[in-house]
Amino acid sequence: MATPGCQRTSVSDMSPLDIAASPSLPRDETVLVALLLAFAGGYIDAYPWIIHGVMANAQTANLVFLWVYGMTGDWARAVHFAPPILAFAVGIVIAAWLRRASGDRASAISTLIEILLLIAIGILHNRTPEVAGTLGISCVAAMQAAIFTKVEGATYSTVMITGNMRQAIENIFVVASGPAPSGVLRRSGIFTAVCLTFGFGAAIGAFATKAIPDLALGIPVICLLVVLLCCEAGDFEVRA
Repeated sequence: MATPGCQRTSVSDMSPLDIAASPSLPRDETVLVALLLAFAGGYIDAYPWIIHGVMANAQTANLVFLWVYGMTGDWARAVHFAPPILAFAVGIVIAAWLRRASGDRASAISTLIEILLLIAIGILHNRTPEVAGTLGISCVAAMQAAIFTKVEGATYSTVMITGNMRQAIENIFVVASGPAPSGVLRRSGIFTAVCLTFGFGAAIGAFATKAIPDLALGIPVICLLVVLLCCEAGDFEVRA
C-alpha cells in the first residue's frame, strides 16, 4: 500500500525520452524541485568555501587538495580537507538507511533533516565553526545528492554540475545534428537550467555569506522548505 508524502509512480518501463511526456511524475522528480535543490546545492557549496576554504559538495576537489598538499609534505594543510570527505561519507550512509527504512517518504524525511541540520549549523557556527560549517554542510550535501537523483526520470545531480553539463551538451548535439526523438530538446533545457541555477546559487551564496554571515543559511533553508512542501503536496502533473 503506498504511503503518503513523496509517492512514486513506476518509470522503470519507460524510456528516458518518453518520461518527459508522461502526465504524472514522482513529486521529487519535478523540474521545480530540481531547480530549488540545484540553487541550494550551489549556495551551500559557496558557504564553506568562503568561510573555511573547503568544498562541501565537490569531494573530488577536496581529495585532490588533500593529496597535492600531502605529496608536497604539507600534511598540516592536507588534513584540512579530510573531515568534509568523511562527513560526506556519513551523509551517504544516512541517506541509504533512510531509503531502506522510509521507502517513498525518504525524500521528504531527508529534506526535513537537511533543514534541521542547516538551522543547527547556523546556530552553532559561531561556537564550533569547523565542526558545524564544514562537517554539517558536507553531510547535508551528501544526503541531498544520494536522495534526489532523478529529474523527470533522468539521472542528475543537484550538488555538482559535471554530469548535468555533459548530458545538456550531448542532447544539444543530438538536436543540432539531425531529427531528434521527442523530448530531447526539453531534456537538454532541463539540464542546462539546473547548471545555470547551481551557478546562480553559488553566486548568491558567496554574496550572502560575506554580507550577512550569521543569517546566510536562511536562504537555502527557505528553498528546502519549498521542496518539502512540494513533496508533501498533491500530485503534480508535468507536460512536455
